[in-house]
Amino acid sequence: MKSSVRILVLETDYPLAPIHSTRGSYGEIFGKLFSKVGSELDPPIDVETVPCYVVGHEDSTSKETGELPDIKEVEEYDGILITGSKYDAHGDDPWIHRLIEWIRTAWESHPHIRFSGVCFGHQIISRSLGAQVSQNPNSWELAHTHISLTPLGQALFSTGDKGSIYLHQMHQDHVVDPPHHSTSNGLLKEHNRVHVWGESKDCKIQGLYIPKRIFTSQGHLGYDEEMVKRNIDARHKNGSVETEHAEDAKERAGMEHDGEVVAGAILRFFNGRDDRIE
Repeated sequence: MKSSVRILVLETDYPLAPIHSTRGSYGEIFGKLFSKVGSELDPPIDVETVPCYVVGHEDSTSKETGELPDIKEVEEYDGILITGSKYDAHGDDPWIHRLIEWIRTAWESHPHIRFSGVCFGHQIISRSLGAQVSQNPNSWELAHTHISLTPLGQALFSTGDKGSIYLHQMHQDHVVDPPHHSTSNGLLKEHNRVHVWGESKDCKIQGLYIPKRIFTSQGHLGYDEEMVKRNIDARHKNGSVETEHAEDAKERAGMEHDGEVVAGAILRFFNGRDDRIE
């Protein structure tokens, strides 16, 4: 069993300026989280994360223009993680369509590569595999949230008899139904059973799992109190989150959550340590 993982982090947004100035990019935030968690596993897993900002704009004067890596470079990694984003995974921005095609090509050309995604990343991987992504009729799901685990979820997160975890949320879109081989344009085969590992009160698909291929999370394993509050304030300021909902969510922002538990499970997935779980 390998004692290390090398992860390509596709950054699909920048953190808000106050967070970016002190914490770095989302790739750097994930790098620190995974390195900490990996060092505490038994046996430890050494982690290398390589960030790549991929949001491309047709306006060449934009300061936020990124580019997708060459598909051939995927061979150099154990896994690919796609971050959260302010953009809609069901949107039609040209860069989003390019990302979907990139995911599909990487999926087919590198069958040993494992994919993970958080929030937007979870949704865009699902869309790439043929699932529908749309705005959730239950509106925003914010901050500290209870997630009920399936038996497979309990195995993935090593929770024993504990049937739930808590994660911070920051989304109003959701995956409507899990991807299915019949709508995946051949990317999924009949034997590829797609598991849902957990659900919350307002979002029935909190994460997906295909052994040796995908492990996604709708919740933000890397968020903390400051990140939650600043993101809620930004959404309240632009009018997308009502005052009462925002204040209620901010009161829960400092509550203990299981981000490191989820990060550890994703590391074991990338490393192959939990391949027996099906």
